Amino acid sequence: MHICVIGCGYVGLVTAACLAEAGHDVICTDIDSDRIDKLNAGIVPIYEQHLDAILSSARKARRISYTLDAGEAIRAGEAIFICVGTPPKENGEADLSAIDHVARQIAEEAQSSKLVIEKSTVPARTGFELQRALGAYSRTGNIKFRVASNPEFLREGTAVADFLHPDRIVVGVEDDVSAAQLREIYEPILEHRFHCPVHQGKCPAEHKAPFLVTTINSAELIKHASNSFLALKISYANVIADLCEKIGANVDEVTHAMGLDPRIGGQFLKAGLGFGGFCFPKDVQAFIHLSASVGVDFDMLKAAEKVNKQRIDRYLEKVCKALWILKGKRITVLGLAFKANTDDIRFAPALEVVKRLVDQGAHVRACDPEAMDRAKHSFPQLQYHEDPYEALRDADAALVCTEWDIFRTLDWVRAGKLMSRKLVIDGRNLYSPAVMRELGFEYYSFGREPLSNGRTASGY
Repeated sequence: MHICVIGCGYVGLVTAACLAEAGHDVICTDIDSDRIDKLNAGIVPIYEQHLDAILSSARKARRISYTLDAGEAIRAGEAIFICVGTPPKENGEADLSAIDHVARQIAEEAQSSKLVIEKSTVPARTGFELQRALGAYSRTGNIKFRVASNPEFLREGTAVADFLHPDRIVVGVEDDVSAAQLREIYEPILEHRFHCPVHQGKCPAEHKAPFLVTTINSAELIKHASNSFLALKISYANVIADLCEKIGANVDEVTHAMGLDPRIGGQFLKAGLGFGGFCFPKDVQAFIHLSASVGVDFDMLKAAEKVNKQRIDRYLEKVCKALWILKGKRITVLGLAFKANTDDIRFAPALEVVKRLVDQGAHVRACDPEAMDRAKHSFPQLQYHEDPYEALRDADAALVCTEWDIFRTLDWVRAGKLMSRKLVIDGRNLYSPAVMRELGFEYYSFGREPLSNGRTASGY
């Protein structure tokens, strides 16, 4: 099938690459000329595991192309995936102006009937407004536009694997023709009929992902409901961690036992600096705003958002109590991306930590395998090191802010010999407190400190 993808960000580029790998002919467009130039030159503008290989494969097979001319892309596509940004406004409402702009482009440039698919995360009833906008902007009544919702469930860092081996594919439609066309698009993925870059060839035998057909409103709601529930789990684990610190329990023991209950599960029950990135914070805000707009008070989601915002304060309390004075201290921040295996720093907790350290006069060094180039635009005054051991040389403290494997497997015996003070404040609970203390480190983390000298470990 000939497919158009509008928007070449994290979602759009992964969608385009994977659909091309599945055998479709894909044309991509974006308003960012620099991004299109890089893609045409074979340069991948974002870091995502396997994405460079899959784009190279699609390029060699001539199944993917890029253009700044949105009209060209729209006319070429039988189905059009909208993958543009929907950032939050100040009040938390999703900004859908880019969706409206694309609707106008599609309506004005299309010369044949199209299936228009929302891939961007949008609030419920956006599909209705999109259908209305396409009709209002159309220059002729002869061209028919069918609208569908196909929410993405991609995790940055594993997005290619998530797309090619989904746990479910949700399509929201209002007619059988659209459902059939979307099933045709995803048939190679449902049947594993493609070369799998994740498994170096043939896809392993596994459970076939369910193809769920819903209404458009339900599909739009599913995405926000899923992300918001995961955010709730993270904040719940963080409140449990705070409680563990007060009474001398161990949050890892508590959440591990909780997660063994199949009704709960262990994923996203990880205490630490909280969630960041572009999806969870904005989706939580948008869901709260959507609920309020229809008279539903989502208090528990507001509480989860509040807990998440407080994690930076809790972490900086630990840093300040350990170091006393931050001004003039040499502090190494390990990790800048909001999570491992991505270069995305949008709403990254590490960047807020860096900002507060700089504001208090600390000398900050940073190390991240992929995100340093992006961080340099916001914090040019930092010292950046590709080698974590060089970053730790003469440091008064190491702050672990992202759970990269390179940090998880650091040789702390070697690192301790380089540091001015053997102090680690672990924002991701990567290490064993007992092991770190055996190595001679002052070590602080979230929710794992026992009672000491008759008092609780509150604040540590």
